[in-house]
Amino acid sequence: MTTTDVGSARSDATVVPRERVISKAEGWRRRGPLLPAMVFAIVVTQIPFLFTLYYSTQSWNLVRPGSREFNGLNNYVDVFRDSQFRTVAFNTVIMIVGTVLISVVLGLALALLLDRKFIGRSLIRTLLITPFLVTPVAGALIWKTTMFDPVFGLINFVLSPFGVGQIDWVSRFPLAAVMTNLVWQWTPFMMLLILAGLQSMPKDIAEAARVDGAGPIALFRELTLPHLRRFIELGAVLGAIYLINTFDAVYMMTSGGPGVASSNLPFYIYQRAFLGFDIGQAAAMGVVTVVATIVVSTLALRLIFTSFSGKEEAA
Repeated sequence: MTTTDVGSARSDATVVPRERVISKAEGWRRRGPLLPAMVFAIVVTQIPFLFTLYYSTQSWNLVRPGSREFNGLNNYVDVFRDSQFRTVAFNTVIMIVGTVLISVVLGLALALLLDRKFIGRSLIRTLLITPFLVTPVAGALIWKTTMFDPVFGLINFVLSPFGVGQIDWVSRFPLAAVMTNLVWQWTPFMMLLILAGLQSMPKDIAEAARVDGAGPIALFRELTLPHLRRFIELGAVLGAIYLINTFDAVYMMTSGGPGVASSNLPFYIYQRAFLGFDIGQAAAMGVVTVVATIVVSTLALRLIFTSFSGKEEAA
């Protein structure tokens, strides 16, 4: 090795750390504007959750002043022993799964229709998006008073020629009534997501398949549906994450009744905290709900991100 080579090696050794320092400083410079938002998010979300964890270990009922004391994990034991909590959890699963499946099917059908060119497509698309833009409370009131009313409801009016009488849909089918409102609200979201997937599909592949003699059913089964699978999965996961927080529709339409027939977890926790004044058990129920939601959503989002990154196909 010559003297020149040794000098160049030393200069390279001094350059590399300097580049690393610059890149690290550049990274912090880019992250700097995000720090206030991160601090705000921690203060708004994590600190209340820590308080909830603390309250879940307390035996605290507001009806009995001075009864607050450390209770350990007994609140969690009581939660899992509560038969009403299990019923409400089952209602929540039925509400989420049923709403997501029906919304995805209807959204897929509407997206396939809107992917075709016809007169007035932009107007129809705008009208179909409207339910997603309506305030959930207003939408629940519309369905309760305008659609499901036993005397003046539009559903009974439309079905009256077929011999259907004045049925009180909300009282007889409370959970189905709430799910109908949620399907009406979330179908436009699924439609938009699937429509974006349809419009990103290469047209030349479909044209080549038609030239080879593929019919509409085979084209949909072999090309369109596999291409839309990632978008459908993403819509289902996002819809389930948002639907688990549903409160307004249950509160405005059925108030969780009769009994707990149409209650879901957020509404049942609200009842325990603000109607039963049992802060400890309500906090424990909230922690259980949050942990279960995080576990399920994390697994689902990992599958979605793997699918979109193409690792699944590479494997």
